[in-house]
Amino acid sequence: MSKTVWIINQYASTPDYGYAGRHYYLGQELAKLGYNVYLITSAAHHLLREKPVFDSRFHFEKDERFTVVWVKMPEYSEAHSKVRALGWFLFPWRIQKLAKVIPDEPEVIVCSSPSLLSFPGAKRLAARYGARLMFEVRDIWPLTFVEIGGLPLKHPFIRLMQWVEDRAYRDSDRVISNLKNAVNHMVSRGMDPRKFSWVPNGFSLDEVKQNAELSAETVKQLPEGKFLVGYTGAIGTANALDSLIEAAERVKGNSDIAFVLVGSGKEKAILQELVSNKGLTNVFFVNPIPKVQIQSMLAMFDACYIGLTKDPLFRFGVSPNKLFDYLYSGKPIIYAIDSGGYKPVEEAGAGIQVAAQDPEKLAAAVLALHGMPETERQKMGDAGRTLALEQYEYSQLALQFRDVLFPEDAE
Repeated sequence: MSKTVWIINQYASTPDYGYAGRHYYLGQELAKLGYNVYLITSAAHHLLREKPVFDSRFHFEKDERFTVVWVKMPEYSEAHSKVRALGWFLFPWRIQKLAKVIPDEPEVIVCSSPSLLSFPGAKRLAARYGARLMFEVRDIWPLTFVEIGGLPLKHPFIRLMQWVEDRAYRDSDRVISNLKNAVNHMVSRGMDPRKFSWVPNGFSLDEVKQNAELSAETVKQLPEGKFLVGYTGAIGTANALDSLIEAAERVKGNSDIAFVLVGSGKEKAILQELVSNKGLTNVFFVNPIPKVQIQSMLAMFDACYIGLTKDPLFRFGVSPNKLFDYLYSGKPIIYAIDSGGYKPVEEAGAGIQVAAQDPEKLAAAVLALHGMPETERQKMGDAGRTLALEQYEYSQLALQFRDVLFPEDAE
């Protein structure tokens, strides 16, 4: 009889309603390994492009051994909505009813944070079934609210979340994170370091192999005969694209180099105005493209840019999905993220790492890549692809995940 795992993530999604994220891929891969997987998530959260419509309290979408369980929740539209905060308390109670509707009892329950407040509900379910309880951290709460949100440590909500976090580290059987250095924080909160396992985000090889050609309309938006430094994805403040434009200004005297930003977002109009005000002719904005065309777009670039604004929490590591698409593309990467001891591009020789939000060093990295022989850039790209396939492909990551959840099945 197959073993069963329940993965509780209030903010998970699927390709039909939003995005195919970490637990969608890991769930599918665990199912391929023979496990019964239930991914339990809210049917109403701000990361969904569309919301599943159903009248009952729960809705099941089953694909062989992999089942998504949608939990009816109050709807909201803004990430900072009070209704969202209410959902943090409501979701743990709603999932208690799962015992009546899921036929397969779990051997393992994974509780993924955020939301941190899901943990008491997951713990109660684990006790009911005698299941092993895994606590996963994708964002360190309540530290995020303190260091980024500015809430004082004595705030009642922070005290509550701190109480939950400390008990999650104490009471769970194992602790998982996609942040490599999160263990340092966890140990400072009293966790036994032997509990910790790092399982990063990654990419789906099956998905990238579905690569589709760019449309003629998209190709027309790209400059011809240039050394292209490219970016794909959301155009938001967090991606530090203003630093890339500042770097473009510094190298504008070199007519061989151009910068391409593919995507949309709240900052796009602001950045377009910045480019216009600076009179730059070496920065090009390209309309968003379907995900299946991303690898075709990356193939047009000579180098890929990934950056994030300075954030003290990044000292614990980052795991941006964009990075793994870039690594697989076989193109050298300019990595402008201050991510503590996590330096994947630098350590693999897959590109150049520079300080976050430093246009001067960013421009120097662009000029260095432009000036080196193509064989050297290809060597960097090859190193990146090797790293992607060996460490960040979801079928490989699922084996790591399996070994934490079911160590008795480890090979």
